Amino acid sequence: MAIPKTAARPVIAGILLLLLAACASGPQFSQMQSSLPALSADNCRIFVYRSTVLGAAIQPSVKINGDVVGSAVPRGFFYVDRPPGDYEITTITEVTRTLSLHLDAGQTRYVRLGISMGFFVGHVYPELVDDAAGSAEIQELHYIGK
Repeated sequence: MAIPKTAARPVIAGILLLLLAACASGPQFSQMQSSLPALSADNCRIFVYRSTVLGAAIQPSVKINGDVVGSAVPRGFFYVDRPPGDYEITTITEVTRTLSLHLDAGQTRYVRLGISMGFFVGHVYPELVDDAAGSAEIQELHYIGK
């Protein structure tokens, strides 16, 4: 049985509104880039972002070395500054997904939060991307940090 066009429009509009409500709503990176604090020479910066709205309802916490530092909000980004060293970035849905990386003093790294299919819910996984891709992908995303 087909849904009449007049009934389908409100349903589609409702779905679109739900998707938009699940997305980040802070200022875009391109608008706030100049106001970001400068990275000190003895620290490193990690930008964490989720560029897709696929699986918008799935927004697990993002942990760095066990500490919650943000959430996997669609179309959103945040950053953390840390001293040089080894780090594990973790997300947990049905399974735990972990990315291990080493940071040197003054270094900036980009971690994209991807999504894949799971048995019950999608899996959000951290992946390290090269600086050129990360800095390009983050431009239109919205700041969700504190």
